[in-house]
Amino acid sequence: MENEKKLLKPDPEDIKLASEAAPDDLKEKEKINLFDEILDWVESFVFALFVIILIFIFFLRIVTVDGPSMNNTLEDKDRLILTHLNYTPARDDVVVVNSTVLDKTIIKRVVGIQGDTVKIDYNVNKVYVNGEEISNEHIASTMINKSLFDSTYQTERNVYEYKVPQGQCFVMGDNRNNSTDSRTIGFVNNSDVLGHVVFRLYPFNKLGRVK
Repeated sequence: MENEKKLLKPDPEDIKLASEAAPDDLKEKEKINLFDEILDWVESFVFALFVIILIFIFFLRIVTVDGPSMNNTLEDKDRLILTHLNYTPARDDVVVVNSTVLDKTIIKRVVGIQGDTVKIDYNVNKVYVNGEEISNEHIASTMINKSLFDSTYQTERNVYEYKVPQGQCFVMGDNRNNSTDSRTIGFVNNSDVLGHVVFRLYPFNKLGRVK
């Protein structure tokens, strides 16, 4: 029995060595764990950045508003996000157009799509699509006929009517009196529409969805 107790009793020298070695062992483990954690964070960040880049390459783009033609909906220097994957122009969408006539990109609102008849009556400040009046909630001010529009489409004094061809759309700026749009440059090919504006990034006090 006494022999068993002697066998079970720890050696004082072993206890001393263990107590001296334990702190260093723990520190080494802490260093290894901290390095692994940092490495995991870096890997996660790189992966997230890669995903964001892919999203912007294949699904989204960032554009900047140039000029006042979309006031008061959008203003000069606003930063916008547009989506372009499999997009087809739809009425009332704010879109970015690669204008071959103006040789630059422009931001406008889709008023009519293929097959629509757009009627603009400057006498009463109204726009009709297929005989139905559209909302003026986005319009900055009362429309004025500056006699700069193609008279081919004029049906009576201060009234113009446009039949939108297949594969094209009719666009206008919300700031109707200060906008170069389909009234002067003609219909826009759907293939020239780069995408649909969905979100405003900047200025931050106007951050949010674009309608």
